[in-house]
Amino acid sequence: MSLAQLHYTAASAASADDDGGGARFTAVSGGLPTQVLAEAEELLRLEPPADAPYRPTSDQLRSLPEAFSFSALSDGGHLLARAVAYAGPSSGPGTLGFHAHAVHLPAGTRLPEDALPITAWRSPSWSSTPPAGGAPERISALPASAAFGPEALNDFAVSRSPWLAAVFADLRRVCEDPAAGRLVLVERHSADVARWIALASAVLPQDDAHRLTFTTYTRRPAHSPHQLVGVLPQDAPRADGPGAQTLRVHDCAGARPGEPVDDAWAETCARIWRNRSPKLFRAAAELPGGPFAAGPLAVTALCAGIPLGPGERAAAAEWAAERPYALDEDRTHLLTDALTDPDIDRTPRELAAVARLLTALDGRAPASVTASLGALLVTETVYGGDVSVTPPGRSVFAGPDGERVAAALVDALGEDLRAELATGAPVAPDAVPGRSVGRTVQLLRIARLLDVDCAELLPEVVRRMARGLLDEGAGDCARVLLDLLDEQFDVRTALLGELDRITPHRPRAAQRLLAGVALPFTGAQALPHLRMCAAAPDAGAGDGDDRVKVLNAVVRAGGMSPFTEPLVLRTAMGLVWGDATPTAGEARLLLAGSTSDAHRTAGTWSALVAAAVGAPADDTDAPELAPDLLRGFPQEIDARTRGALHLLEFARDLRSGAAEPGWTERARTLCAAAEPVEPGPREQAFGALAERLLTPDRPEAELYAFVHSDDTDLIAAYGSAARQDTVHARLRSDPAYVADCFTVWSAHPHAGPAWSGTREALLAEVLRPVVRGLSADEVAAVEEAAERAGSSRTVEAFRAWNRPPGLRRRLGNRLAARVRRS
Repeated sequence: MSLAQLHYTAASAASADDDGGGARFTAVSGGLPTQVLAEAEELLRLEPPADAPYRPTSDQLRSLPEAFSFSALSDGGHLLARAVAYAGPSSGPGTLGFHAHAVHLPAGTRLPEDALPITAWRSPSWSSTPPAGGAPERISALPASAAFGPEALNDFAVSRSPWLAAVFADLRRVCEDPAAGRLVLVERHSADVARWIALASAVLPQDDAHRLTFTTYTRRPAHSPHQLVGVLPQDAPRADGPGAQTLRVHDCAGARPGEPVDDAWAETCARIWRNRSPKLFRAAAELPGGPFAAGPLAVTALCAGIPLGPGERAAAAEWAAERPYALDEDRTHLLTDALTDPDIDRTPRELAAVARLLTALDGRAPASVTASLGALLVTETVYGGDVSVTPPGRSVFAGPDGERVAAALVDALGEDLRAELATGAPVAPDAVPGRSVGRTVQLLRIARLLDVDCAELLPEVVRRMARGLLDEGAGDCARVLLDLLDEQFDVRTALLGELDRITPHRPRAAQRLLAGVALPFTGAQALPHLRMCAAAPDAGAGDGDDRVKVLNAVVRAGGMSPFTEPLVLRTAMGLVWGDATPTAGEARLLLAGSTSDAHRTAGTWSALVAAAVGAPADDTDAPELAPDLLRGFPQEIDARTRGALHLLEFARDLRSGAAEPGWTERARTLCAAAEPVEPGPREQAFGALAERLLTPDRPEAELYAFVHSDDTDLIAAYGSAARQDTVHARLRSDPAYVADCFTVWSAHPHAGPAWSGTREALLAEVLRPVVRGLSADEVAAVEEAAERAGSSRTVEAFRAWNRPPGLRRRLGNRLAARVRRS
């Protein structure tokens, strides 16, 4: 291979904004296309630092930055160049200019011997001045300098430890995504940027390392066409500067970065360099895996004894789990030893990766390997407190080696395991609160795995588990819970039995639990309450409007009658009504459908009583329910509630005509016994009394006692009842009823203020509008009825009351005049 050379010289320090200050090609090998020369001219210009002297001394000239670059051309080729400051004689001794020397790599070619471009940094083949004359010959090689010896690069990598991972992470992004922007490295010396490029070229996949474009120095990084750009501190881009959003800037000359890097590939590369082991990059490249895969690097580093963080260890375990055939026995042992190091902290992701690796190696690797991984998982499960870790299978402890590891685990963990199962207090200091069910499932599975005897602890364990399941639900522990119930029949039987026992007290919680996990009911256990909870959603969907029908369907699903197992009533009512109260009509059906003994045993009698005393005043079922409750639960009902039920019973007797004499006193006595009485029973009793007194066949003694009681609430109830539509309709249709109401509402004017105010309001607001609407014949019929029921004085009083207001005034004035004359 022969490479064409280009020499480009500027006799004066040209800025990027002028016409080049006399810059020109001073020598070019033959055969280069014009397009290549045009692009090269833009790429080869060097803009010295802003503080560069116009006439530098020799020492100053040597201290100026060197722009070593590898640039992509539009034809697919590349330009590898070095540009340095140059004191040119043509403009006077010592005048600052620059000289660029470049070689052209046609499309599809690389440097001789497949050398990476950065290896040509300070190659002895570069010229710092224009050639003596003529077109330069093509060259066949660019021998590397000794600038990048292994120890020199190792020392530099260690000195840049704080920045390594962050730079490599952005390097990966820049190589993977052309739109990711440029990687900008701020260093005081361009040689250090070249060292960074050497580090980067070592970690990159081979193809990416050959394609990486770079320059060790530029004044204007935002305008550079390169992927990796070096700048001096004074030229470092500002965060709010032009094009800053496309630049990934790392100031390696400033303060150390403090942010962690969440990139396992970059972090592993950094750790390898810090441990001065770049040869591992070549070893990792021989393992299967895509570009920038962290797994091969992490596995190689761990096998070499380089400590890694949890993210990188997880990447190694995940990679090995996917390719258990890729490592020989020795490296598998080395990887296992690194992953099971007792002196490191592990994350849930790492433990999950180790579990997958163990699954992949089980049956493939020797027991010494699987047992050590299994021991790690068991130990981390007991002491780590992470309920997402799945304990290994028994097969990982097969054979003599595995049995020895299992026995050692029992000695180390057995007592702590039993202690946590016995008390529920976590051994792990970092146990996650509120995850008691998943934790218990873990420990029970480990106990069975290690053959730790916990039989005597099982009753208390399942009681705690059952309460936890109803408190927390199964959540993300549903799958492992079902696995446990499949694996351990004794736990399954005890847990389902305990859940069924406490379900009557918390049926809605049990229903929510079953909605999240399908507990297995196949077996000899009856489990009526759990079966009812499982059937409740379908029953409610089919007969949702008829709650008693839903209850009966739920009870049938449990397979037990309330007469056999009264607590099914409690469960069913909790499922159907929850915290709500049945209506009085529903309570009547519930009481009729089961005996009072069943409701007493189930504790549901109180809901029936609440349905009666809490019913509204217009509920006709409440008075009918009250006597049944009084007979059915005489010992359970307290005195106050009994008084309320007696009020309801009294209302029923009044309406049926079975009430004993002394209605008013009875109503007042019962109401006083029920204080503080609910509105429904009081309004039912007072309303029934008022309705009875508004009928013409009322006992006059009861009316007299009522009127003279002067009980504000009772008389107010009478006033409300007299304003009902039924009374109004009867007044309009029955003259005798009009006469009766007038007689009652005109009587006893001095019985007390409550009655006086009420009767006057009824005469004015209820009776007078009705009488005003009657015809003359209807008024005559009222007068006739009043005379029959009372006397002529009653008729005269009605006529006087019914006279128009003006006439009443005139008659009154005449009577007053007669009195004055007399």
